[in-house]
Amino acid sequence: MPDRGEGGGRREPTMRDVAALAKVSVKTVSRVVNDLPGAGTEVADRVRAAARTLGYRPDLTASSLRRADRRSATIGVLFEDLSNPFDAALLRAVEDRARQGGVLVLAGSSEDDHTLQRELLLSLAARRVDGVVVMAAGGHQDALQAERERGTPMVLVDRPPTFGGTDCVTTTNRDSSRDAVTRLAALGHRDIAFLGDRRTLWTSQERYTGYLEGLARTGLTLREELVHADLHGADLAETATAALLGLGRPPTALFTAQNLITVGAMRVLRAHGLQHRVALIGFDDFPLADMLDPGVTVVRQDVPGLGRKAAELVFARIDGDTSPPVHAVVPAALVPRGSGEIAPPA
Repeated sequence: MPDRGEGGGRREPTMRDVAALAKVSVKTVSRVVNDLPGAGTEVADRVRAAARTLGYRPDLTASSLRRADRRSATIGVLFEDLSNPFDAALLRAVEDRARQGGVLVLAGSSEDDHTLQRELLLSLAARRVDGVVVMAAGGHQDALQAERERGTPMVLVDRPPTFGGTDCVTTTNRDSSRDAVTRLAALGHRDIAFLGDRRTLWTSQERYTGYLEGLARTGLTLREELVHADLHGADLAETATAALLGLGRPPTALFTAQNLITVGAMRVLRAHGLQHRVALIGFDDFPLADMLDPGVTVVRQDVPGLGRKAAELVFARIDGDTSPPVHAVVPAALVPRGSGEIAPPA
């Protein structure tokens, strides 16, 4: 069994310990542990039994340095906030694809902070990850560009790169937003408000452009007082929604361009008893949206599809694909549940 190292700490068993217990050479243990040919069935079983007895765990980082391809069988994932249902579902999709290839995923939240994203990126690079899937922080992408130029396979998801030579996966932000506003206008709404995330985010810019295109397509005039942006989180969305309802001519419909913003807006509508009178369509689904009364109509992204595509692209690059960079677009779909089908007051 493992003994104690200096200071009384537990010493991890080594290949040499396994070899001594199994009565084989260290080279044979290495072959068995790394699934290489050259050890008979009986010997391999004996080595594995000894490893289990000792609690031996292979040092994957060290073994990767000895492999011909120098891979670590790990990839890094950096998203904005893994507590957000969208980011969490995206991570799960990447993990599912990685697991098929026996690859471990190391994940972190950048909190849309460039400094934190850079620190996490450097930490992943120090652990010799084979590639990274990143949701870029808003604004400049210098750290990502520098890491890509070092040769690290990289795929950006949800937001495209501002530099060349890099794959990305996004959804139909502009088109789906335009269609949502057009749908509200078709019901007779003439005062449609927009509540959006930070203006520095590409997704926010695209969804706001789609909102403007929806107004233009249906002959509606933009009312600046109905536009609230830079709403990072549900609390700010609540404040903005309350301000909209307090206008002399309040909106009869809301287009909320992010899931946490939708949650904040719904809280205020329900607090004022207006959830059945003010229409709402939100971009991005969220848990229990279909259980409310009314159910929340959303533009739902194919999150599993986004994650799978990002994973497929990064693994292809890791495997040596040198084809031109890809911008894959996974379509979103409108899911009517009731809140987006409310007609304006007569």
